[in-house]
Amino acid sequence: MTQYIQASNQPFEVIKWQNDELKTLSDDLIEEVPVALVYNGISHVVMMITPQDFEDFALGFSLTEGIVEQASEILDIEIIEQSNGIEVLLTISARRFAQLKQVRRNLTGRTGCGLCGAESLQQSIRPSCVVNTCVEVSDSAVQVAVKQLGQFQPLQALTGACHGAAWCDLNGNIQLAKEDVGRHNALDKLIGVLHKNNTNLSQGFVLVSSRASYEMVQKTVSVGISVLVSVSAPTAFAVTLAQQSRLKLIGFARPNKHVHYTDSSKQSPFRKHQ
Repeated sequence: MTQYIQASNQPFEVIKWQNDELKTLSDDLIEEVPVALVYNGISHVVMMITPQDFEDFALGFSLTEGIVEQASEILDIEIIEQSNGIEVLLTISARRFAQLKQVRRNLTGRTGCGLCGAESLQQSIRPSCVVNTCVEVSDSAVQVAVKQLGQFQPLQALTGACHGAAWCDLNGNIQLAKEDVGRHNALDKLIGVLHKNNTNLSQGFVLVSSRASYEMVQKTVSVGISVLVSVSAPTAFAVTLAQQSRLKLIGFARPNKHVHYTDSSKQSPFRKHQ
């Protein structure tokens, strides 16, 4: 299996103005490259991602987008460097490939680039999954994770332009983390490596450095993770989707504070204030 290696950041000479003074400095900027995911010889999507952890990304994306239901349905992954980007060649089971071709056939002839390539409202939002496991995560565990996150974001510290997604145990200790210029990509990379490692998803929770959009909720519940913590705000739609999916959603997670938006341990989800 070919392993493509490229630096995730690149130094640039810049001129910084501060306190009425100009200085010439070296500034590290994060890299992003186009990556085409090709399933059984057919290119499906091109994403801009930070050039690292290509296999983890491809596996996580395939799972969270419903292209496969389990990692074993991906039979092979090969990474090919092209002159203008990266191709990730995935071989998936015949049954999954037939379903993927049907989806592509339904999208043929669309005239615009809608939401994630969807041409109708029905296609834009997939039916929400319901998380079957109820993981109890204490407030103290959330705070432990929040205070550790910076230690697991070296690219963010270097470039200031990188999102992170971390897997935390039930005590809040971060076990592993992935970084990417895109918040969805970071989460897909994390989910990919969790499945590659056969991680028990009932023994921890996910912490992300971004806001909790509906896509982040959807990706989390699609693989059975029951707790999502974000350092920024959720959207209203994300909270609604989390309620429907019985996902415990925590936002604005900062040192010494965070906000519970849903509670998966309750029979009735939180309601909007009237």
